[in-house]
Amino acid sequence: MTHTHTGDRNPWSVFLIFLRLGLTSFGGPIAHLGYFRDEFVTRRHWLSERSYADLVALCQFLPGPASSQVGIALGLSRAGYAGALAAWAGFTLPSAIALILFALGISNYGDAISPGALHGLKVVAVAVVAQAVWGMACKLCTDVPRVTIMAIATCVVLLVPSAWGQVGMIAAAGIAGLLLFKPNQNGAHDPLPITVSHRAGLIWLTLFFTLLLGLPVLAQLMPGQTVALVDAFFRAGALVFGGGHVVLPLLQAEIVPAGWVSNEAFLAGYGATQAMPGPLFTFAAFLGASMIATPSGWIGGLICLLTIFTPSFLLVVGALPFWEQLRHSLRTQAALAGVNAAVVGLLLAALYQPVWTSAIHQPQDFGLALIALVALMFWKLPPWLVVIGSGAVGWLLSVVL
Repeated sequence: MTHTHTGDRNPWSVFLIFLRLGLTSFGGPIAHLGYFRDEFVTRRHWLSERSYADLVALCQFLPGPASSQVGIALGLSRAGYAGALAAWAGFTLPSAIALILFALGISNYGDAISPGALHGLKVVAVAVVAQAVWGMACKLCTDVPRVTIMAIATCVVLLVPSAWGQVGMIAAAGIAGLLLFKPNQNGAHDPLPITVSHRAGLIWLTLFFTLLLGLPVLAQLMPGQTVALVDAFFRAGALVFGGGHVVLPLLQAEIVPAGWVSNEAFLAGYGATQAMPGPLFTFAAFLGASMIATPSGWIGGLICLLTIFTPSFLLVVGALPFWEQLRHSLRTQAALAGVNAAVVGLLLAALYQPVWTSAIHQPQDFGLALIALVALMFWKLPPWLVVIGSGAVGWLLSVVL
């Protein structure tokens, strides 16, 4: 690959570069950021190491899927708004299409898929979420106050199992962070190679907040499945701090009690999503395609996929012009430390309910989850291999026992 900057400045070449990543980037958000660094900092020199670290910091500061947002920003820096869309489409569509096909397969040929294999997918979700909790806790809960915030958040979310309980906890943790933490001022940094005017940024952010506050009102005024879906998935995409895994409890609280998708299908899809390359948020495409009422199938999958990613676009493009001022603010960094600790607590609560409670029923379930966890964390096997293996073992156990 040459390092010329002319050829890859059009949206089509941005799409092709991200399509290759979307087909091969297994391993979740942290792995994606590694693939991106390798591709765009080391090989293509699109931006400096320091700019890239800064961009990652911004996308982890914003709610939403960090790796997808970094991809959107990289596309934006190369080819403007069309580049941002091209990067998102290339990175997201391969796994979204595969998951819609999987959902249609389960709903049309569900009896052909062994219940044991589906149970194996649910068990592997325990290992995947446990690995995410452990990895995030090691990075984000590094002292007594942070661990305390994490534990309180876990208890609150288990006792108040609703989207608003989670949002309230995140807000409270931000305030606690302001009061408890005194971050150090960071050193020098390179400005980001992205030009969005302050005025455009304000327009995008205004649109984000208008939709966030307006969609619940619209859903009350126009009672119908489609508006309710758009409201639920927009809110899930807008309020998720800490990456794709955290969307699981938010979506579960919105979708399963409403009777849109059964808990079994929800967890089987979540397990299958782990075997896919690309962003975890494509789980939304699976859910949309699995809806019990209409819209479902391809239309439902596309509606949910586009809706859950819309907040990411609005936030990334809206926040970029203001990031230079924000990143210097010690108050922002302090609040963020509290929020990040609470996010680990949210994920820990999700690990117990729904992931653990619906997958671990017998000693052999616990054993399979433990082996899957060891395979992911210590043997360093690729997630797709662990997912397929767990499905196979689940099927074997159901035949033998």
